[in-house]
Amino acid sequence: MDTLSYKTKSASQATINKEWVVVDATDMVLGRLGTRVAKLLRGKYKPNYTPHLDCGDNVIIINADKVKLTGKKWNDRVFFSHSGYPGGQRETTPAEMFAKDPTKLVQHTIKGMLPKNKLGNKLFKNLFVYVGSEHKHEAQKPKVIDINTIK
Repeated sequence: MDTLSYKTKSASQATINKEWVVVDATDMVLGRLGTRVAKLLRGKYKPNYTPHLDCGDNVIIINADKVKLTGKKWNDRVFFSHSGYPGGQRETTPAEMFAKDPTKLVQHTIKGMLPKNKLGNKLFKNLFVYVGSEHKHEAQKPKVIDINTIK
């Protein structure tokens, strides 16, 4: 039996092929959008996925102001934060966060779906969220993908 035929191929920094993709968030449910974009950022849709490397794509999300939440989540869901000082607990709803800056709500959702370590911080820097349909990454020649077609 030849054991070399069973060798697992791992990606390296030299073999990773990163692309730029544009995702339109118009009328998409926030959680479903977030899970698929997080998988794109990790590179889980690629055949050479390696858990400890940044082998995902750079993702540009446009029309972040047209995202939806189902049910009564706009006002019933509560996000907590703490300043570290006594009495420093703050709570905010998605509606309040969306009113201040719609991109923060999308970023908060996707950041929570990435690993909580140095790799997750590096992956999060590959995400770019914009309110309108215009973005400043035309020089990278991003390809537009339909996030509903990928599984």
